[in-house]
Amino acid sequence: MDTLMDVATLRDRIDSGRRTVLLDVRWALGDPHGRDHYRKGHIPGAVFVDLATELAGPAEPRRGRHPLPPLEQFQASVRRWGVRGGDVVVAYDDSGNMSAARLWWMLRNAGFRTVHLLDGGLAAWRAAGFGLESGDDGGPAVPPGDAGLSDTALSEGAMPRIDAGQAAAWGRQGLLLDARAGARYRGEIEPVDPRAGHIPGAVSAPTTANLAADGRFLPPEELRERFSRLGVRPGVPTAVYCGSGVTAAHEIAALDIAGFPAALYPGSFSEWSNDPANDVVTGAAPYAEGSAGGD
Repeated sequence: MDTLMDVATLRDRIDSGRRTVLLDVRWALGDPHGRDHYRKGHIPGAVFVDLATELAGPAEPRRGRHPLPPLEQFQASVRRWGVRGGDVVVAYDDSGNMSAARLWWMLRNAGFRTVHLLDGGLAAWRAAGFGLESGDDGGPAVPPGDAGLSDTALSEGAMPRIDAGQAAAWGRQGLLLDARAGARYRGEIEPVDPRAGHIPGAVSAPTTANLAADGRFLPPEELRERFSRLGVRPGVPTAVYCGSGVTAAHEIAALDIAGFPAALYPGSFSEWSNDPANDVVTGAAPYAEGSAGGD
């Protein structure tokens, strides 16, 4: 299962008329105007995906800021987007796939094998000189009840994940990666969650270090070298968290490209830090890499 699709391959699929469902996941922490950005310009045929309402349930302290939505809610969204079983799905955003990776992970978790991230996202499409269209959804979405979508019955559990109890012990049996900004990991700042710091035993691994300067993922060999330096090894159970389970999916995509499986902690630090029974530690131990951030 290829995690990435490059813009030349996507353009060729579009030009040749091969069915491709394009999903635009424009979202960033502190910027709730994804739909407005989409309306101003998106890849022709792309359908807008609202991360806050379609890729997450309502925020609550015991589950975090972006808990995974109920399966039936996600299935209704997938049908709205026009996705059928067996479709080739390509997700993108305008921030190095930091938010699109959430959709990639959720579809993979639901059993979709042919879902990809557009490497470099919207910036790579623009850089290649390809045009955009404006306005509202112009993609393959079909009205609810269309019989052609009846085969889109989702399952879940195809991707590994852990809960808070497992996260508490993970550092003793494997490797727990913290995908947030180094400054948030160290507890120097905390803009959104109730306590600053990190889960005991976690290793700092900011998501932005997965990307080259142009927003594309580093080559597999460079990602393997990066994660090996952080302690990732074959046979060592690896799990990832971030602020609310969004950019941790980006880390899991990068690990997948590098050839390493990893589990997601969906509640992430927003869930963890809201429970006073959970310890939070500050400082650079056991390791701190970089200072760029996640959600």
